[in-house]
Amino acid sequence: MFNISKKSMQWGEETLTLETGKVARQADGTVIATLGETSVMANVTFAKEPKPGQDFFPLTVHYQEKYYAAGKVPGGFFKREARPTEKETLTARLIDRPIRPLFVPGFKNEVLVMCTVLSHDLVNDPDIVAMIAASAALTISGAPFRGPIAGCRVGFEDGEYILNPTVDDMHDLRNNPDQRLDLVVAGTKNAVMMVESEAYELSEAEMLGAVNFAHEQIQPVIDLIISLAEEAAKEPFNFTPPDYSDLYEAVKAAGEAKMRDAYAILDKQERQSAVSAAKEEIIAGLSEEQQEDPNLGSALKKLESTVLRSDVVKNGRRIDGRALDEVRPIVCETGLLPRTHGSALFTRGETQGLVVTTLGTGDDEQMIDALQGTYRSNFLLHYNFPPYSVGEVGRVGSPGRREIGHGKLAWRALQAVLPAPTDFPYTIRVVSEITESNGSSSMASVCGGSLSMMDAGVPLKAPVAGVAMGLVLEEDGSYGILTDILGDEDHLGDMDFKVAGTENGITSLQMDIKVAGITPEIMEKALAQAKAGRMHILGEMAKALTEASEFSVHAPRIETMQVPTDKIREVIGSGGKVIREIVEVSGAKVDINDDGIIKIASPNGEAIEKAREMIHSIVAEPEEGKVYKGKVVKIVDFGAFVNFFGKRDGLVHVSQIENRRLNHPSDVLKEGQEVWVKLLGFDDRGKVRLAMKMVDQETGKEIAKEDAAAD
Repeated sequence: MFNISKKSMQWGEETLTLETGKVARQADGTVIATLGETSVMANVTFAKEPKPGQDFFPLTVHYQEKYYAAGKVPGGFFKREARPTEKETLTARLIDRPIRPLFVPGFKNEVLVMCTVLSHDLVNDPDIVAMIAASAALTISGAPFRGPIAGCRVGFEDGEYILNPTVDDMHDLRNNPDQRLDLVVAGTKNAVMMVESEAYELSEAEMLGAVNFAHEQIQPVIDLIISLAEEAAKEPFNFTPPDYSDLYEAVKAAGEAKMRDAYAILDKQERQSAVSAAKEEIIAGLSEEQQEDPNLGSALKKLESTVLRSDVVKNGRRIDGRALDEVRPIVCETGLLPRTHGSALFTRGETQGLVVTTLGTGDDEQMIDALQGTYRSNFLLHYNFPPYSVGEVGRVGSPGRREIGHGKLAWRALQAVLPAPTDFPYTIRVVSEITESNGSSSMASVCGGSLSMMDAGVPLKAPVAGVAMGLVLEEDGSYGILTDILGDEDHLGDMDFKVAGTENGITSLQMDIKVAGITPEIMEKALAQAKAGRMHILGEMAKALTEASEFSVHAPRIETMQVPTDKIREVIGSGGKVIREIVEVSGAKVDINDDGIIKIASPNGEAIEKAREMIHSIVAEPEEGKVYKGKVVKIVDFGAFVNFFGKRDGLVHVSQIENRRLNHPSDVLKEGQEVWVKLLGFDDRGKVRLAMKMVDQETGKEIAKEDAAAD
């Protein structure tokens, strides 16, 4: 009934297995990949005909984490997996980016790749397993895919690269000083196609070494996929790329000069209008048959690409007139918005981000329910890209894959320089509103985010800047590397290479390749050129701000204190009664964790101090010989009981009330009266002995020594 093919190999410390032929047999390609006890099923289907008039490649990648994979039931009311989580969206992008350029040019049939996590051992991250499964499923599906690819994760500890570190090793790197890198690399047999990383000030040489290490480690996985395909692959789909060379020559003859004139215009809006007008003129000059050719859009795009690329490689000239390694003019401003905690406006050429920082308390931390468990994050970065930023009209809705991906890239870049939560116990939310875009707005978010947080008083370890690099690689091997690319250079070039970091090293690296031919030499040169660009941008940012500013008066003040863990219950009280009373009386917000760390937050310093005193009175022990202010709670024949230390009472014997003989304590005291008392000590039964007569009842200062006053 089943025609099963199965291949296995030892990969690092785990066994990697690829299996097909048993599950989802009606899909064009299905592979279940297993690493350790983490299993992901990838299913590939593709349409056998393109939709009429479709002028793009409709590839869709979905990645789904099923809670049953980790033996969990989903949270919430519906108890069912719903909209994609941030991790699922980012992983879908991670798979999409290296496989998209490897489909045969001209293939415009709809392709669907679905990756489903079936089992998670909480050790091996399923994102890498999903990427391998998707590549294997595409390779055996018969689709015109020029793979396979493979991917791996790389860590960096004690100067050594680590293949596929565990989920725990990669979690919360900011608080794990031993691990300095979380790098994902995907590539073919001969080239690196995609890089995504979170790093902690690694040098360019260390990052390049990590990428090369990853490319070496994926080679046996590619061989394993090829071995599976030799046994289980379907017949290749009968697809011949369309030959529109005659149409391209006609388009080129009709409008190359017009297109060059249009791309010579420096202003983006004017240039786009001129390019659109040139296209209309070109189309008008074609025959009716040529105008109806479905490859006309591809021919026009090829002409645009040729015009842009030839000037870069042959003449070292870019469409806005800059040198290849030149960064556009930069203007940085901080403190723009009076009521926010921190704000910055970062403008680089025609790319601009208004970035705002808000400081919150522990209540504002984000709860994240993942397969490996629930955890909290105190650093949030949200990126918004409205249509007006590129002069367009469009639908505004919830964040899409682009917004989530760009926001996560900026989050990774800034994560490395944040202060430790114990040193700065705030929840930090950064929002980047992209107000103009022509070039990397994610890197503008990094620069603006760094300035905005410093404006909010966040003590960053160092400012962070980011720059987007591009590449034009010709068939003869000649190339040009571009610093601070424009949108057109990204769209028509061969590489999008984003590097962010401090003066000391790289904190994030993201690379997407559109051609299979990037050499280590090109990558090394791109990293060096990116470093020069980053240093220039950091210098421009320093003109606005170099270190943390004063706290905004509107931001909450947070102070921390540590209490013994056996006192946590006393601070909280039965049903939270005590901690609610502290909040109500002091006016401050109070959070306590399982380690006994208490965060007290309020814009009012007096409220923080009041809450601190109330907590101290609960958890501290009274000191012998110290003077306290108390309240008489009960009068008896032999003295008075005084509440003097939180909930603690002690006895003032009638002989210790005044330096004279009293008939009864009620001669000078009444219940509810506030008095100053000195703690004499504890009797054999642990009862507290207090004295009033040696303390000035008006000032609270001691007026006599204990041994002189005691009887």
